[in-house]
Amino acid sequence: MGSFLVDDLKIDFDKVIDDVVEFIQETVRDKDVLIGLSGGLDSSVTAVLLVKALNPKKVHGLIMPTSFTPTEDVEDAKWLAEYLKIDYKLIQIDSIVKSYAESVELSLDDPKYKMSFGNLRARIRMSLLYFYANITDGLVAGTGDKSEILIGYYTKYGDGGVDFLPIAHLYKTQLRELGAYLGLPKRIYSKPAAPRLYPGHVAIDEIPVDYSKLDLLLYNIFDRGLGIVEASERAGLPVDIAVWVSKRYHSTEHKRKMPPSLLKIKYTPPIV
Repeated sequence: MGSFLVDDLKIDFDKVIDDVVEFIQETVRDKDVLIGLSGGLDSSVTAVLLVKALNPKKVHGLIMPTSFTPTEDVEDAKWLAEYLKIDYKLIQIDSIVKSYAESVELSLDDPKYKMSFGNLRARIRMSLLYFYANITDGLVAGTGDKSEILIGYYTKYGDGGVDFLPIAHLYKTQLRELGAYLGLPKRIYSKPAAPRLYPGHVAIDEIPVDYSKLDLLLYNIFDRGLGIVEASERAGLPVDIAVWVSKRYHSTEHKRKMPPSLLKIKYTPPIV
């Protein structure tokens, strides 16, 4: 695979792997880890790094498709689990979503509720991961990357509900190259971003430009601290895309913080 990263986004793959492995080992220690496997880029790279850091017997995957999840995504997720020699469970979540719909007496087919039910699917997956984490006294590994986190492109208390984030410091395009470096098949590391929260759901429907272009803009704004106009020029994108990024960042800030409260902690006891 030829490199498609500009110099600003190039990374030292071996150092990144070493840093993530060390982070996982220090965070997890002797616990088990649960991870949702979608067959996509982010979860696949995260799973490979988990197995590099931990005994594969300590890593457990959940594959949680719906009736509209592409067959190839399910097969890629199963292939990865078997390739990494981690145990996994395949749990169809359609019946759970249907039960919710019946309980609240709303139609799954009503377009007014498309996103609400889409976010519900993400939250059902989160609750299943934590169900099995409770059983194993384990931790839930998040699969969010820096691109998604900066623009808040994830479901609060859904795929955002995790215990630790091994790849949160890496942009989507960096992960594609890291996936190739780690030996993932091209069909996985080059797969377009697609949350699949509702039928036909792909990232490009909600994000105004492909990650291959968006990441350079994000880098210029958040890593280099450039203004909106200069960041746009350096990324070769219209200013309105940078304005969109700024608005998204601020409007989704609640996802990256603890809920607001009047809680004040005056004294922190020592670790004993």
